[in-house]
Amino acid sequence: MNLEVGDLVSCIVDRIVGTVVFVRLNIDGKDVEGGIVLSEIAPGRIRNIRDYVVPKKKIVCKVLRISQSGNIDLSLRRVTQKERKEVLEQEQQEKSYTSIVKGVLGEKAAEIIQKISEKEKLYSFLEEARTNSETLEKIAGKENTKKILEILNSQKSKKKRIKKEIHLTTIKPEGIILIKKVLENFKGLEVKYIAAGRYSLETETEDVKISDKKMREEIDIAEKEAKKLGVEFSIK
Repeated sequence: MNLEVGDLVSCIVDRIVGTVVFVRLNIDGKDVEGGIVLSEIAPGRIRNIRDYVVPKKKIVCKVLRISQSGNIDLSLRRVTQKERKEVLEQEQQEKSYTSIVKGVLGEKAAEIIQKISEKEKLYSFLEEARTNSETLEKIAGKENTKKILEILNSQKSKKKRIKKEIHLTTIKPEGIILIKKVLENFKGLEVKYIAAGRYSLETETEDVKISDKKMREEIDIAEKEAKKLGVEFSIK
């Protein structure tokens, strides 16, 4: 699984050196170090950095930059309470799914989990397998896949709601028609009118990361369409 700019990650505070906080991230089963500068700890003036972070504390950060040499710059202040909660819930679900796979596959589990984790999180992979089990069958076999999916489907998954707001404005006389054309690009999302030029995009999901990525893809397509039609497009 590749780490990307914008990803939310669970970290353990390792040490504080001056005004820089060093944390440990677990990527593909390996401990990787990341850093948070003082301005990315919290908004406003920080009198005591230890009011926000202390060694061994678990925190959720956003990836800001990944240098060519592999240095990872993170932000704590850019993560909302809602995002923090979702990441920690998904981490718990990841542990639960790991236990299920180990229970079904036994000694083969470690090797198979490693294969999956090289490409994506086990949680995302198994959620996808609920509707399309072909890839899981190739790795684990039909019988084992059936057992894993039976356990997964017996668990109740919590659905989460993702929401973003966009602004669309134009001075062209056929403005309403043009805005409708832009909104037609949001095929997999609920589009709701808020007020003049303001619209909300919403979707319900069990996998926040996958759905957020799909939402961003649809926003990119709509933004290009807006530019082509001469409609001003912005995201709140």
